[in-house]
Amino acid sequence: MRGRTARTVSVLASGVAALTLLSATGAQAEGRGDIRVTKTVVNGGNNVIVGTTKRVTYPIAITIRDNSGVKGLSHVSVFNKTNGWGFSDWVDTRCEKKSSTTSVCTATMTIAPAWLPDSLPDDVNHTAGTWQVNATVKANDGDYWISDHIAEFKMKRASKLTTDATPEPVAKGAQLTVTGKLSRANWEDLAYHGLAGQDVKLQFKKAGAAHYSTVKTVKTGQAGKLSTKVTAASAGNWRWYFPGTTTTARVVSGGDAVSLK
Repeated sequence: MRGRTARTVSVLASGVAALTLLSATGAQAEGRGDIRVTKTVVNGGNNVIVGTTKRVTYPIAITIRDNSGVKGLSHVSVFNKTNGWGFSDWVDTRCEKKSSTTSVCTATMTIAPAWLPDSLPDDVNHTAGTWQVNATVKANDGDYWISDHIAEFKMKRASKLTTDATPEPVAKGAQLTVTGKLSRANWEDLAYHGLAGQDVKLQFKKAGAAHYSTVKTVKTGQAGKLSTKVTAASAGNWRWYFPGTTTTARVVSGGDAVSLK
């Protein structure tokens, strides 16, 4: 499958968060000669995360081997593994020779959120999830290999999370109310909307401590709102942590410092 890329792919967001890729083992491929893709890594093994305004650029490092040496890439495309739609442009390639038979060719891919609302006939948000990489590689002796599904990675919608703890300061042993909101990028209207029905962890870091610990898990309500009560036993920082989903990026809110009176 070569994918139904909605934008024209030229001979070719910043992504953050976490996922490594598969190598060429088991990929469907065809071509001529002994040239092969031996390894592919997308975005350094991280998820590609796209929001509503910032252009995202990410690398695909493809290790290629041939007895005559590697000439380069003649095609790279990425798209949703399930529905075949994609919206990344291939804008550049640089090949680094590792030996007489092996090179690493890095394709630079880019996404501008402004493209997204009109990029597909269907809701573009449906393209979030697991994506695959296809590539055609060429050798110095004319060998070539058309490699489908040489890697997988996650293309995710960016998310935001806020925290507010009140009252501040609070009496020791009194009730503290911690609220917040989880929202997610909508690629159709390029705005963030509240995300309901998600488990979010409330975390606390005691004053002077190095790390946060999870106190409880709370589910987001209507419009992604969060609210819970806890007992204020110590001064410190409160925050929310959302681990993310297959289609939505993980996010940690800023900490809200609360002192005791």
